[in-house]
Amino acid sequence: MPSASVIVAFAGASILLLLIPGPAVLYIVNRSVSDGREAGLAAVVGLTLGNLAHAMAAAAGLSAVLATSATAFDTVKWLGAGYLMYVGVRTLLQPATAIDPDQPGVSIRRSFSQGVVVNVLNPKVALFFVSFLPQFIHPENGRPGLQALILGLVFVGIGFCTDSTYSLIASNLRAVLLNGKTLPFVRRWVAGTVFIGLGVVAATASVSHARAD
Repeated sequence: MPSASVIVAFAGASILLLLIPGPAVLYIVNRSVSDGREAGLAAVVGLTLGNLAHAMAAAAGLSAVLATSATAFDTVKWLGAGYLMYVGVRTLLQPATAIDPDQPGVSIRRSFSQGVVVNVLNPKVALFFVSFLPQFIHPENGRPGLQALILGLVFVGIGFCTDSTYSLIASNLRAVLLNGKTLPFVRRWVAGTVFIGLGVVAATASVSHARAD
């Protein structure tokens, strides 16, 4: 069972990631702006199920890696930290694409099913679970799979709240979102900086853990 301090730290990192406009947020905004609030919230439910799939896969996968080798587990952590920083630099170097308001309308059921697919295939979520989640798993506390699952559920819960907020705001600010430049700016500069920061934190956590051993 993760300690309260670990859960709080992980929740903070999760909020940073979830607030960055990525594939999931762009899908929510497009559905909310193009098809209304109900379609947007249906997309949120689908995206939440996609997050849950990542959480369960991460819990099973990290437990299996640790059972194989503690060295392999540490290797995953180091590779993840490096990849986070790589993605951050790449994000800073690439211009963000604008929102496409002309996507054809979809039904609530279709919005939900597409949401599931979007997040199951969302590289940002997969990257977070593979690269950052291991930093918060402490094998010495036992049951790493359960630790990963609990933290994963924390991420899923926070994601539902942030995604719902995006949907509600987007459906009420259609004109602003279509004409403004804030979202592309955040997707490039803020997202890139946060990814690099997460990579640095992950690398530092790995070093501290190694010294503790």
